[in-house]
Amino acid sequence: MQKVLIVGAGRGGTALLQVMAESDAFQVYAVVDHDPQAPGLTLARSLFIETGSDWHDYLSRETDIIIDVTGDQQTFLDLRNARSTRTVLIPGSVASLIYQLLTEKELLIDQMEHDSFMRDLIVNSTHDGMIGIDCDHKIFLFNDRASKMVGIPKEKAMHQSIYQVIPLSGLPRIIETGRTESNQELILDNGLKVVTTRIPVINEQGEIIGAFAVFKDITEVVDLAEEMTNLKEIQTMLEAIIQSSDDAISVVDERGRGLLINPAYTRITGLSESEVINQPATTDISKGDSMHMQVLKTRRPVRGASMLVGPNKKEVVVNVAPIIVNGQLKGSVGVIHDMSEIQSLTSELDRARRIIRTLEAKYTFEDIIGKSDDMQLAIEQARVAANTPTTVLLRGGAGTGKELFAHSIHNASDRKYYSFVRVNCSSMPATYLKEALFGIEETVEDEPEINIKKGLIEQAGEGSVFLDEIGELCLDTQKALLEVLHSKKIVRLGGKKSIPLKARIIAATNNNLERAIADGHFLEELYYHLNRLPIQLPQLCHHKVDIPALCERLVQNLNQAYGRHVRGVSPNAIKQLMDYAWPGNVRELENVLSRAIIFMSYQETVIEPKHLIPLHSPSPSDQLNGQDGGERGTLAEQLEQLEKEIIERTLIKHKGNKTASSKELDISIRNLYYKVEKYEIEIEKGV
Repeated sequence: MQKVLIVGAGRGGTALLQVMAESDAFQVYAVVDHDPQAPGLTLARSLFIETGSDWHDYLSRETDIIIDVTGDQQTFLDLRNARSTRTVLIPGSVASLIYQLLTEKELLIDQMEHDSFMRDLIVNSTHDGMIGIDCDHKIFLFNDRASKMVGIPKEKAMHQSIYQVIPLSGLPRIIETGRTESNQELILDNGLKVVTTRIPVINEQGEIIGAFAVFKDITEVVDLAEEMTNLKEIQTMLEAIIQSSDDAISVVDERGRGLLINPAYTRITGLSESEVINQPATTDISKGDSMHMQVLKTRRPVRGASMLVGPNKKEVVVNVAPIIVNGQLKGSVGVIHDMSEIQSLTSELDRARRIIRTLEAKYTFEDIIGKSDDMQLAIEQARVAANTPTTVLLRGGAGTGKELFAHSIHNASDRKYYSFVRVNCSSMPATYLKEALFGIEETVEDEPEINIKKGLIEQAGEGSVFLDEIGELCLDTQKALLEVLHSKKIVRLGGKKSIPLKARIIAATNNNLERAIADGHFLEELYYHLNRLPIQLPQLCHHKVDIPALCERLVQNLNQAYGRHVRGVSPNAIKQLMDYAWPGNVRELENVLSRAIIFMSYQETVIEPKHLIPLHSPSPSDQLNGQDGGERGTLAEQLEQLEKEIIERTLIKHKGNKTASSKELDISIRNLYYKVEKYEIEIEKGV
């Protein structure tokens, strides 16, 4: 074994080390590089190979080969002068060539293994038996079908004399004569009737080096032909109809065994002739009873029966009628209408939604813009949360970036390679939301199996579940969620088996949960479970210093969305934006910039004050300090007054349209109706 010293642990040295470490011909005893962070040193240490920064410490008379992959001419000259006469010094260019040759060798071996695997796969996938022998009459090919037909395991047949496996085989005769024998009948020792074709195996020099046989089982064909004698006339008449129909057609005999199918049947069910012909009528049914068997039993036709057929569980509607010849029941014919196209499209849409949902954790902490103290505190708390498995509660007004923080926490945690599932707790009915979160187990009538639908928390696996607007959960769902968080187990609705909770819960709300607890709308114990690691996201009015950077990022995103080339926001426009209170936070800022870009002409490249919508709302600080002329009160009263005025202003803006107003305020329509009733807000529609 050659002792090798590698000098240089960069990409080239690392590649050579990987190849040589797998070879029995070389022993790499040391890897040297002046950079302690070189990747090759890390790999060498993992392989228990000595590493260092000075090659002088490792060069000895026992060294057989030195490979210089530093690319430094002086290092190569120093190595050449310091090596012993018995030591071979290989420069980087030669080492690269060696690496290419070794790599090509590995690729060639992999290709040969792949080709061998594919040949075996093809040979063993065929419905025909295959046997090959060499000139010594030893078996070198014996596929799975041959093993099944002959009744001898492959491992016992391989490399044995053909006479021990098939005493009456004609393959030795083919080696002697060199002639091909086609379609020869043979009865095996187990009584199986086969038709075989035998051919000589000839090499490139024209020499016979063996013989090969392919044989088919004709026992079933003979038996089937005998059983179909009485139906021959009907089969001939039906064949033209069957082949030309766009609907799937199947015919069975009086015992319910398949006789005929058409191409449309294979297209719809996914079953070929070999899987259906001479098989029971129940073969193609995934769910439901066989209408063929029912018709054969009652001699009455069946119309419009729904069922699932084939391995893909295709939804179809079936019409089946009996075949009666001279008063005798000879079988039945079924016509299958494909009704699953809409269901398939719906399933694809649902699948796409699930994929989008699991891939939507696309933001990281690098996407969060905020140099203010409040934002830096929130980011630091979120980074801490990412490294813990505990539940996180994100609190902040609409548009403060709660979902952005949820994405970032997930992507900064060790769960980033698992699913991120977002659930808007206000966007679906309470009964459906509970089923969607925790899953359901349903017992189908007259069916032994249980229909299981996994919930979103279970589907998330070891990932993260983001429960947005957690304050909108009904009390019943809150109790179920509390039980899951408390027991760390999930029990599907209607089920008894508990599944371990592996996902981490990230909740978010812009509601006052403390007030909701006092009003009886939120469970106090659930609040304590969620509030173990709370993160308060600041309103934009509290970190206006970030507005210029936010504008720069938002303009970039809007340029991509609208195909524009706006360079940025002018200083005067920035000043106007800085003077605004931003009750809608960053989302409102994005809406303002979006409208500005939309209404700008294509010649304009800078957002000016004239492009901005009128920004004149009083700041929250002004309102809380009583500078708007109102009377001062408690903090809760002043916040309620401010919330009322924001809702009134938004409703006026949208002419009383509550759906549009709820979207801009980023609250549910149900929550908006509640607040309108609470504050006794009266806005005429169309004002």
